[in-house]
Amino acid sequence: MKSRIYMYLFFFSILLVLFMYVNQSAIFERQTAVINSLEQKQLALKDTVTVLNQEISELLYFDLLTNDSARTYFEQIGLEPEDAANQVKERIYEYNLQKGGNPLVPFANANGQWRINRIKFLNHRWVIADCSDGSAWGELWIEYFFDQEGQLDLTVESSVLYP
Repeated sequence: MKSRIYMYLFFFSILLVLFMYVNQSAIFERQTAVINSLEQKQLALKDTVTVLNQEISELLYFDLLTNDSARTYFEQIGLEPEDAANQVKERIYEYNLQKGGNPLVPFANANGQWRINRIKFLNHRWVIADCSDGSAWGELWIEYFFDQEGQLDLTVESSVLYP
């Protein structure tokens, strides 16, 4: 009788080991598949990061703070590029406070006062600005210049109104 119990225990142990082996193999295969999938996603994300970094580099090519020539220009006339940019922004946004709208915006006030909403510095001379009167939108190309006395001059070179 004892030998039968041992024999049943032995077969039960064999079945348990076999079940554990099959189960662990399936778990191992699933984990391997997940790891491979994650590695592929990681490679795709690395490629995406590389592409995005290239796009950022392209976008920053025309930017006051990353353009070495523009920075050098301001340093030669005794201004920090950040300070010059702040002065230009402040002047343009101050014009928004004038009665009748911003005088830099060359569009007629049909539905309200034109205001400049956003400014993008291209270099040490040019700014692109987004403007709106609440219902119509447009963009401006503004040239700015600091004279010998440090006075700021703003000139709208071109504009576009979106229908």
